[in-house]
Amino acid sequence: MQEPNSQYHQFKISVPKEFENVFTHFYYAENGSSGPMTKTLLPSYQTIMLFCFGDNALMTTHENNTAEVDKCIILGPVRKAFDYTLPAGTSILVANFKDDAFYRFFGKAMISNQGTHPDELLQENCFTELWHQISPLSSPEEKTSYILEFCRPYLQDQDETSRLLSSFENSRLNPVKTIAAQTNQSERNIQLKQKEQFGYSSKELARYSRFLKAVTMIEKELESRKKIEWFSIIDACGYYDQSQLIHDFKHFINVSPSQYIKFQKDICRSGSE
Repeated sequence: MQEPNSQYHQFKISVPKEFENVFTHFYYAENGSSGPMTKTLLPSYQTIMLFCFGDNALMTTHENNTAEVDKCIILGPVRKAFDYTLPAGTSILVANFKDDAFYRFFGKAMISNQGTHPDELLQENCFTELWHQISPLSSPEEKTSYILEFCRPYLQDQDETSRLLSSFENSRLNPVKTIAAQTNQSERNIQLKQKEQFGYSSKELARYSRFLKAVTMIEKELESRKKIEWFSIIDACGYYDQSQLIHDFKHFINVSPSQYIKFQKDICRSGSE
């Protein structure tokens, strides 16, 4: 999503095929204006690792909790939208971990709501050193390639249960019940593993996926300059009625669907499509 004739630049960077089960993509944003700019980042239900270049960026939740980003911070899984402010001349590069990939790096899935520096998880200063190594690189693509190579030694293999959870696509079946039967495990064991390694439950993810489908349909209708067919969206996404749709928008991004349309230019999506 690139804004024409703007001094604020943002785009996504794809990852090589060998990293597709680790990162969905990287997201880059840069404030080339003469003053600070604030945007809203949509929830992604992914854990993100954010590198900041320039003056410190600010991350503010709708509960008014604020985290200041010096070089690097980890947030997630990102369940609700938050605002980020980039001072003039500041840029961010965001790595979006896919499914349980963050757990396979760091051995945990849950992160403080205020964000955590990755060096605290490893009890080493390797990510601070990584920031110093990538900071002089001229392009976001070069930085991304360097980060991917840096991450290779840390990645652990994905176990079979997590693989099944990651690849489950049948929306008509309960993933926990289905995978428990496939693997001869209890449903409770599958639930615990998902919470431990992914950081969220299948019920949470189903609700978010329904919301994201609604957002995507709205964006496509706006791009084609069509009138928003709200009841078609409600039906296609499996909402009971308009009030349930509004409730989900309030829950995830603290605005109504109509407000989302009005302020869409200030809302970004670092997570998966």
